[in-house]
Amino acid sequence: MVLLEKYHFFRYNANYEGDLMFIDTHCHLSKKDYEDINKVIQANKEAGVPLIVISGCNKEDMEETLQLANQYQEVYATIGYHPEEAEMITKEDLKSLEEKLSCQKVIGIGEIGLDYHYRKDNKNKQQELFQNQLELAIKYHLPVVIHSRDATEDTINILKKYKVKGIMHCFSGSIETAKIYIKLGFYLGIGGVVTFKNSNLKKTLEEIPLEKIVLETDSPYLAPEPYRGTQNSSKNIPIIASTIAAVKKVSLEEVEKITSYNAKTLFNL
Repeated sequence: MVLLEKYHFFRYNANYEGDLMFIDTHCHLSKKDYEDINKVIQANKEAGVPLIVISGCNKEDMEETLQLANQYQEVYATIGYHPEEAEMITKEDLKSLEEKLSCQKVIGIGEIGLDYHYRKDNKNKQQELFQNQLELAIKYHLPVVIHSRDATEDTINILKKYKVKGIMHCFSGSIETAKIYIKLGFYLGIGGVVTFKNSNLKKTLEEIPLEKIVLETDSPYLAPEPYRGTQNSSKNIPIIASTIAAVKKVSLEEVEKITSYNAKTLFNL
């Protein structure tokens, strides 16, 4: 009964202020999306999300991502070139990325990977960019955040060649795929999709231990129910966590404790 009460409370009250401290392991924070960054971060804290990891995944966003990470104590960063950038990234851009990895607030490389949803004609360039960045992750002993859309087989085959650890960002695949990624050393990044009525992700989560899950929003995208279709933010992490708690039949405190430990362990926080 207590679990259900907390579940409904978090679904409809994002302004929670209490003892739970969640971590959003993947979101985007930019002035083009949010008018007042200070208010966003304050709202996160009031909702029980005092720490966020923002992603800069193209040349334009990367600079702002680093600036925000350096400006705010609560903000860490992952940087890397998204597969949609494959046509535009040069050797000089990769060198620039490597130089930026020395920033103390950079804790991983991502989001990187493969995306065949809109384009399949540049697979070779996507795979080359992906592998170049995996090599950087190995060189600098950094975890990676992997984007894989309509490219599961190629993503798995490439990851098998590299001894890296990280997060499968925005995971929504099958139990079988989840187990493969976990065996390769990855956590599953679970976001707002798990709250959608038509999502099959709940069935997958029933078979996956909390020890292999981290929380994310991918904000400003993919807001959870009941806010689906609106601008997302890290303050909605407790809603996602509540859904996971209900699926796993555990307390919200257990979801917070284990997923936060997973994130801290992976990113060495």
